[in-house]
Amino acid sequence: MTTTVDVIPTSSVLGAEITGIDLSRDFGDREYQFVNEALLKHRVIVLRNQNLSDDDLLAFSRRFGTLDKAPPNENGKQFVPGYEEIYVISNVIENGVAIGALGAGEASWHTDMSFLPDPPLGSVLYSLEVPPSGGDTWFLNTVMAYHALPADLRARVDGLSLKHDSTTNSGGFLRHGYEHPTDLATSPGTIHPLVITHPESGDRALYLGRRLNAYVVGLPIEEGEALLDELWSHVAKPEFTWAHSWRKGDLVMWDNRVTMHRRDSFDNQHRRLMHRTQVRARHKAA
Repeated sequence: MTTTVDVIPTSSVLGAEITGIDLSRDFGDREYQFVNEALLKHRVIVLRNQNLSDDDLLAFSRRFGTLDKAPPNENGKQFVPGYEEIYVISNVIENGVAIGALGAGEASWHTDMSFLPDPPLGSVLYSLEVPPSGGDTWFLNTVMAYHALPADLRARVDGLSLKHDSTTNSGGFLRHGYEHPTDLATSPGTIHPLVITHPESGDRALYLGRRLNAYVVGLPIEEGEALLDELWSHVAKPEFTWAHSWRKGDLVMWDNRVTMHRRDSFDNQHRRLMHRTQVRARHKAA
């Protein structure tokens, strides 16, 4: 690294901006080690004023591990032909067809792909076009939220597991081939501990995934729902969160194992275009 590289915390909760690295020019072993250490410490990293091609985005993302293939668009085709790992998030409509996913609406708190046996290590999101206001991405520190639980509640959840629903996607829509569950205790999903240990840092964190159709294993539905209501009310407190306001050329990466995120809505008259990659887990988050 020939230029001065700094890590500037974005809040006391989580997040850090890294300056002095141009990802389009050089991202060697030293830069990777620097960025990875910042990610593990701050859980969310931001690199502004980047000018990246899709190849640059993939090259950066692949330093952290194998990338998942992006799901197809509504027409069963790749969002970016020739780049099967890039997922497009956008509200733009061209020739009557959405060029990306999620539109302009709000996205509620969630962890990416928690219904998988091995959820992804993290995600990388790069901004190509942003609206003048709105569309902020909020992040939540699940390590901090876990340690702030009352002692009796923390001891209780340490021994419990949660089934993460696989019938719906992150927008709450039913996946192809599934039916709406009628019994949460027997519905499809993957079971993870309610409290996980980060495989690299050793941090303990709540692991809630998404609220819809979640089921606390071994508890009566009513008791499990009451517990989840209490936990979700706790984690969403402002003292555990921080929001990133996007500019064109921002690259944001988050550690999916110890964070949750959501998105503010924005005016659909303005364009928003983001390219996203997803890094597979190196170790099972348990």
